Amino acid sequence: MKEEQGGLKALGDFTTTPRVLWVSALALGIGIISAYVALALLRLIGMFTNLFYYHRWGTTLVSPAGHNLGYWAVLVPIVGGLIVGLMARYGSERIRGHGIPEAIEAILMKGSRVEPRVAIFKPLSSAISIGSGGPFGAEGPIIMTGGACGSIIAQLFHLTASERKTLLVAGAAAGMSATFAAPLASVLLAVELLLFEWKPRSFIPTAVASVTAAAARRYLLGFGPLFPVPQHSLQIGPKGLLACVLVGLLAGVLSAIVTQAVYASEDAFAKLPIHWMWWPLIGGLAIGVGGLIFPEALGVGYDMIGTMLQHQLPVRMLAGILLVKSAIWAISLGSGTSGGVLAPLLMMGGALGASLSPVLPNEGAGFWALVGMGAVLGSTMGSPFTGVVFMIEVTHDVNMILPLLTTVLVAHTFTVLVLKRSILTEKISRHGYHLTREYSFDPLEILFVREVMRTNVVAIPENAEHEGLSHSVSKNRQRGQSLYPVVDDDLRVTGVVTGRHLKEFLDAPNGAGGKGEGGKPLLERNPIVAYPDEPLRAVVYRMAETGRTRFPVVDRTDSRKLVGMISLRDLLHARVRAMEEERKRERVLRIRLPGAPGAPVSSGRGLGS
Repeated sequence: MKEEQGGLKALGDFTTTPRVLWVSALALGIGIISAYVALALLRLIGMFTNLFYYHRWGTTLVSPAGHNLGYWAVLVPIVGGLIVGLMARYGSERIRGHGIPEAIEAILMKGSRVEPRVAIFKPLSSAISIGSGGPFGAEGPIIMTGGACGSIIAQLFHLTASERKTLLVAGAAAGMSATFAAPLASVLLAVELLLFEWKPRSFIPTAVASVTAAAARRYLLGFGPLFPVPQHSLQIGPKGLLACVLVGLLAGVLSAIVTQAVYASEDAFAKLPIHWMWWPLIGGLAIGVGGLIFPEALGVGYDMIGTMLQHQLPVRMLAGILLVKSAIWAISLGSGTSGGVLAPLLMMGGALGASLSPVLPNEGAGFWALVGMGAVLGSTMGSPFTGVVFMIEVTHDVNMILPLLTTVLVAHTFTVLVLKRSILTEKISRHGYHLTREYSFDPLEILFVREVMRTNVVAIPENAEHEGLSHSVSKNRQRGQSLYPVVDDDLRVTGVVTGRHLKEFLDAPNGAGGKGEGGKPLLERNPIVAYPDEPLRAVVYRMAETGRTRFPVVDRTDSRKLVGMISLRDLLHARVRAMEEERKRERVLRIRLPGAPGAPVSSGRGLGS
């Protein structure tokens, strides 16, 4: 009965089962929890900023730039770096870094298991780092913390590693959604960066968590947009689009520079003859000196981003962001302290676009800053759709779709051609792992057994005698067949025998060796089989589960009638076909003009003649 229900009729567009409803229910709860985690982290950042720079109690987010500490302010990020180093050394080393690479590693290499203490130490260390002046964003720590909460909850239930991954990513997306009021961009970030698949079984719970967190945010942090801007015109002319191409190209260059700068800093710290616990202290020194030169470089900088999108900043401010902010961010991030990359990338991209605005077409206040932010964000993280949608969600300016897509497209094209890895995946590579950011269909999914199976095979009658069997098989030994199906009079498979056992049986005098019951070759009854209407993916999975590399192919509707054989070697033909499609270049359509060599000669008659 089970065999009759298989085949093409059993195949569908998706493999999702009703279990996705249970996982989605867990994701809904994770979404609510992640919203409160985001609120708690933002309050912690505000609290430590007020304590470190203003010596007062308060949880409101404030900029460190307005402090009155004078030169003593240099010590603040040093103290913060020392505390973070001690927490990483004696608490959890997983709190080092900007969060997203650590989440990816947990997904790919650790079975989506995150230690519970990470959920405590990560937000606390990030709040201390940012509150003491660190030029970081809160989104990376929130993503890691939300993911940790999702993973911890998942570990309390009997779930598969795939389901734990889904809930980890759901927590990460929910944290970002609650922080920025950007539920769609959060789901896109999960798809482009964290899920490593595009399936309803993972997309639905992740979207549920993101939507839930965004809805909860309205009661906890208020409505969006996070960065309101003057509404820009829908009309943008050819000159404006060409300018977007230029900004996109320069944004790609900036993305490559900052990515290389971060890891050059990390390499420099690795050469120091001291324990890595002390590196954040040195990074804090760089932050302190940079804060003296350009105080606006300290802290998250959300206020600076909002101002940049509404007004044209002075040249001094733009230069300070591009030079000082980017420098201390790269140095401190390379030191292994705890902080995110998203907000600094927005500031750098905005400063790039704003600095070019005097020589570009006037498209309204904040226009070039906005497209610069999207381009640098999308290209540096290797997530172009996230860059576009995120900027639209945090500004609510849907008229920016075309210029944003144009700019991000150019920047992303530049970085994928110049950089092997993004700022997020480079760290994973340095830990000895590799992942690909490209998704494509599996050729084993669209090819069927009937297309690659061998039909010219040797089958053994179940009542064959030694002498006749020896004569029949000896003529076909050169084919390399190593598994022989055993069939009855109607060619229905009743068993299989391996080439080794068959050889032992035939080489022994009168069939004395390699015998099973009744003096026959050693048979395997009820063998594992394949069906002509199965996709090759199903056969590969069956081979992996059973350890077998060869199956008889039987007719599903005719009681296991033998129709062929399939082996691991045959499955490689699907891969070869895919490689040919990638590499073989051919001209399919040829256009020949009248009178050209080889062109048909006209008789001179019209259609009506």
